[in-house]
This record gives sequence, C-alpha cells and structure tokens, in this order.
Amino acid sequence: MLIHPWDAPREDAEWQRWLSSHDFGQLAVNGPPGEPPFVQPLHFAYDAGCGEAVTHLARPNPLWAALEANPQVLLSVVDDYVYVPGPWQAEPDTPPEYGVPTSFYAAVQLRCTAHVVDDPREKAELLNRQLGHFQPEGGSARAAAGEAPYGRLLSGIRGLRLEVTGVRAKFKYAGKRSAQVQDRIASALADRDGPRDAPAREHLLRRSTG
Repeated sequence: MLIHPWDAPREDAEWQRWLSSHDFGQLAVNGPPGEPPFVQPLHFAYDAGCGEAVTHLARPNPLWAALEANPQVLLSVVDDYVYVPGPWQAEPDTPPEYGVPTSFYAAVQLRCTAHVVDDPREKAELLNRQLGHFQPEGGSARAAAGEAPYGRLLSGIRGLRLEVTGVRAKFKYAGKRSAQVQDRIASALADRDGPRDAPAREHLLRRSTG
C-alpha cells in the first residue's frame, strides 16, 4: 500500500481510534507454493493495550495448514471509502473537466504473527474477549470449557491470537489539495449524502483542520 506523507496518520492514536470501531477485515495467509494466498473475511477484536487481535474460525477452514506452515499474516481493514468525481478536485485556476477523479478511503494493515489456540479453556477465554468487544451490553452466556451452552461447541472451532508486529495505515482524504478544493469537496459530499459520504467528509474536515 502506497502511503504519501499527506495520507499518513498524524499519530498512532489516529489509526487505533479508527480500528477500535472498524472490526471486520480480511486475513491474508500465504498459500502453498505456486498458489494464491488465502483471504478470509472475519470479525476480530483488536486490543491496543496488548498489541494483538483475536478471532476464531471453523475447524474445517482450509487455511489452517497454510497458516501453520507460515504464521506471518496480514489483517487488512478498509472502510469509509467514496468515489470523488474529477470536477470536485479541480483547482480554482483549472477547468472543472480537467480535475482528476480519485478514491477516498481509510485503511489499516496489521502485519501479525498468528498463534493458533486449541486448548478449550484458552478458546473460551478468547471467545469471551470477543464477546466483550462486540456485546459490551451483555445478553449472552459466557463460554466455559465443558459447560453449557457453548462448551460442547468449542471443539468445532480454533482460536487465533494475531500478535501485531507492524502497522501500515492510510487516510486518503485530499491531503495534498488546497483549502479551497477541500472545502468544495466537503460541501459536495454533504450535498451528495450517499453511503459513506458522511464519514469520508468527517475524515476530510478533521485532517484539514487538525
């Protein structure tokens, strides 16, 4: 992922805050020689305090052998993306039709070392960590090895602790454009009011005034 200086996070807290509320991504695992990588969509819970993300997958998932052969993986998250028409990006001294269309998006890529969790008690603890993230209000029973209602289901899954070893993050929101163009794009996003236009506009305004 190319990251220009104007698209880079201002500080680690910027991508960490964003990742705390964007918890669905794609886990890329190296495939066998000559084969493409495995890419698994999944929910995960990221813990900035201990520098890891936790998740689980069904035991029959075909990526396990590849993951055990090479535990170096990439967890990729992309959201708040919109298409920006060319005229929105034209500088004041440029004809609108000369403006260059582009995409805005936020992206975080976590390079990780994967640790497979098979011990039933550890799997239950991992599931409860995920449940605490996704359902802080409660409402579901806690998982416990050998206990109803989830104990008998633990054998059907394997847990994953993804130890973060590197981070690449990008917030591509007109960072190199003039203030006048940024204001025009912000106004146009508000007028269009399409899917994800509001969060994209928030990113643009936050980063242009931050």
